[in-house]
Amino acid sequence: MSSLENVRVFTQSAIRIEGAGGTVAYFDPFALTDAEAAHDADYVLITHAHYDHLSPEDYARVAGEKTVVVAPASMAGEVAGLGAAETHLMAAGEKVDLPGICVEAVSAYNVEPERLAMHPRENGWLGYVVTLDGEPTRYYVSGDTDQNPDNETVSCDVALVPIGGTYTCDPRQAAAFVNALSPRAVVPTHYGSIVGTYANFDAFATAVDPAIEVVKKLER
Repeated sequence: MSSLENVRVFTQSAIRIEGAGGTVAYFDPFALTDAEAAHDADYVLITHAHYDHLSPEDYARVAGEKTVVVAPASMAGEVAGLGAAETHLMAAGEKVDLPGICVEAVSAYNVEPERLAMHPRENGWLGYVVTLDGEPTRYYVSGDTDQNPDNETVSCDVALVPIGGTYTCDPRQAAAFVNALSPRAVVPTHYGSIVGTYANFDAFATAVDPAIEVVKKLER
């Protein structure tokens, strides 16, 4: 559990989580290299419509003929062109059980005044809590968000949250968010490329409750 060997973070918030039974879920695949084009996705979950989260080119790098897409209901038009075998559109508060994965949709939006227009609540964009292959571990992939009244009480064992600031929580705000969630482990995302620096990791890790394990996965 401590090393989270089944979790990988690529660029930005591109995440791959594999269940004990082999179910593979990607979140917001983006800027993947040829070596990372595994075409092994059982599921691709999209949090919102920005180009670094909905990338048709990178979806094609991970998808296969049977890949299923999960996305916000507000993005029906954008994801229709991906050519997925099946698409499930969700709104916050909804839950869907699919083969090998259970998905709960959580609101993702900004509340800080300087970025209210970047991820507005009315867009209906999402984060997701997933469990894989019947295991109890709850992974929360928050999407681009601030801590807000709709996500600060999410129940999760592993949280994957943005720390790069500007468009999302900065390291201090992200740490406060994680401390409110109180997961067993946290993996920071959304830093070191388009926004944020690798130094954000240290600032974030220092501010997280010592009882919560901080796992570094983003190495680029």
